[in-house]
Amino acid sequence: MKYFYYPGCSLRGMGKAYEESWLKVCQKIGLQLEEVKDWNCCGSTTYLGFDEIKSLVLVSRNLAMLEKEGGSEVITPCIACYYLFNRTNHNLRDYPQLKTETNKMLQEVGLTYSGNVKVRHPLDVLVNDGWMEKISQNIEKRLERFKAVCYYGCQLFRPYCEFDNPSNPKNMDILVGLTGVDVLDYPLKTKCCGAIITSNIPEKGLELVYVLLKEAKKRNADFIVVTCPLCQFNLEFQQEKIMKIYEEDIGLPILYYTQVLGLAMGLSLKELGIRRCLTLTPEFERALI
Repeated sequence: MKYFYYPGCSLRGMGKAYEESWLKVCQKIGLQLEEVKDWNCCGSTTYLGFDEIKSLVLVSRNLAMLEKEGGSEVITPCIACYYLFNRTNHNLRDYPQLKTETNKMLQEVGLTYSGNVKVRHPLDVLVNDGWMEKISQNIEKRLERFKAVCYYGCQLFRPYCEFDNPSNPKNMDILVGLTGVDVLDYPLKTKCCGAIITSNIPEKGLELVYVLLKEAKKRNADFIVVTCPLCQFNLEFQQEKIMKIYEEDIGLPILYYTQVLGLAMGLSLKELGIRRCLTLTPEFERALI
């Protein structure tokens, strides 16, 4: 089965390792992707505060391009893109005037959007479309020596999640569990990492990140598994600052669930972008090989 795929800007930038590992895993299990042609930035959540109509148009153009190619569903791994795409669909359906204004602008470039493209996340597709069996069949190396916590972040499930329990999601836990990793209970799995607060109000943002890292460390996790590029960046990049402020040794690698799946499938650290990990210690790297 072939799926339309929207990578978004973050997976071509700071989240490059996410896309590398996602594409490798898809290749391994035979999940075919067709990238949306001539896609543009979704504007992320920050653009909403400047101009809501233009934000709707930015997203709708991508979905209109997909419809033009005959698509009715799209996979987007980035949580911000996933949120914006779903938000746009809901707004166009709930507010006819917004849909009219959006399509008026799209028509200037020969496009129109119905508002009906189904937006999906890989955690939904892999678990609910029958791909877990394919994943299990491709496991070459059990990762039973490792313990990890799965951190979903706040944006994936607020307010548009339809494929998992928003209060206590399990899909990533299930997928990581297929690799043999001991997935530990983690009550903070949907708490906010601070996102861009770490730039605007550093002390508050760092406090939020510290709480997440501290809890994972307390539970003796060897690493944290994530699904959001911004969460991955915050939890990884802020560790050095946090260790200086709180005078505690954290030292937790932050891996995407796709990297964990890829490791168990026998893919190399280079193929999965793991050597880009800022908190990858020589000891942990040796343990992964």
